[in-house]
Amino acid sequence: MRIGFLFNHDQIHQVAHSLPIALAMADGGFSGELVVATTNAALAAEVRRLGGDRIGTRIEHVELSPSAFSKRMDSLLGRVVPAAKILIYRDNLDFFRSLDVLVVAEKTSLILRNRYGLRNLAFVHTRHGAGDRAIGFDKASASFDHVLCSGPKIRDRLIAEAGVDPAQISMVGYPKFDLQRDAAPKRFLPTAEKVVLYNPHCSPHLSSWYRHGHDVFEHFLGDERNGLLFAPHVMLFQRQFVVTIDKLTVEKAGTIPPKFLRGENIKIDLGSRASTDMTYTMSADIYLGDASSQVYEFLLRPRPCIFLNSHGHAWRDDPNFHHWTAGEVISGPEELPGAIARAEDLHESHYRRVQEDLFAESFDLQPTPSSVRAARAIVDFANGCVRTLRPLQRASA
Repeated sequence: MRIGFLFNHDQIHQVAHSLPIALAMADGGFSGELVVATTNAALAAEVRRLGGDRIGTRIEHVELSPSAFSKRMDSLLGRVVPAAKILIYRDNLDFFRSLDVLVVAEKTSLILRNRYGLRNLAFVHTRHGAGDRAIGFDKASASFDHVLCSGPKIRDRLIAEAGVDPAQISMVGYPKFDLQRDAAPKRFLPTAEKVVLYNPHCSPHLSSWYRHGHDVFEHFLGDERNGLLFAPHVMLFQRQFVVTIDKLTVEKAGTIPPKFLRGENIKIDLGSRASTDMTYTMSADIYLGDASSQVYEFLLRPRPCIFLNSHGHAWRDDPNFHHWTAGEVISGPEELPGAIARAEDLHESHYRRVQEDLFAESFDLQPTPSSVRAARAIVDFANGCVRTLRPLQRASA
């Protein structure tokens, strides 16, 4: 049995969601072959950092390479669309044919079956994040042979909206939390009484950044009491243009004016490791955001939340904005002073209980680490202990 974990993205934010599962399989004595495949140097470095000496010993590490044609296409199109991410599959079909099971955190890999005909390769989806966006529950989820989910909210929406067979779902908790099990929160902007984490999403039709981002910075510039920790979705500034497919939109993130870069009470991080490993979500006093699933990671330790409804969404009773029930929703940065001033009182009088309920329905955490539960679910699936769409067998080259 040969099981592969694929990391194929411009940024490293998906690694923490599924690599802990591969590590748990190795530590648990999985008798088959374990392979981790990466598609760029940043992903390879993050895998080696988190995996330590297990990478290259108990877990084989394969660095997939694009063809010369794919490199040319990416140089032409890469500023707008992830050409390399898509073409890498065609360029490495022999590797994918060598696997029995492919474990992924995203859905692009289904191209191997739908376009390139790898029918004997079984796909396991770990997902990444526990957010509420509709794209996380589209029909593509039902194309996986097995899906791992973090809690009952995710399971129920996968069944109701994506049409996933309940027998193809394992509820395993949140393996990314295992990486934070013994980590102490770090303190940034130590002179600030309160540190506000501004975490806008990249999707133009959901994000507050394009319309209100600079105004948020203006509010904190020179604020002697409150600090701003700006750590947006890591893809917001990755390319010259941001393109989203769930609602086809194209937008330019622009630049951050120099005056904000010099603010003594402002820290900016556009995509370092700390933006992906919960360093900031664990450290801040108040969360300010819009559509990012990172708010649920923030709720690991309940604290005040504020949400910017920059697009005037009719969000109440909309499951795609369920997280907005965790704090006050404001329509623009001009409401920030009052929202920050009353955030603590509102949190204790109302939102703390709401957050605890949101967390419980989003994460089924148990004494057994989530990565171990996920590893067992994959092994059981691979061994045929749960119903699959077809028998597993090694694909021929």
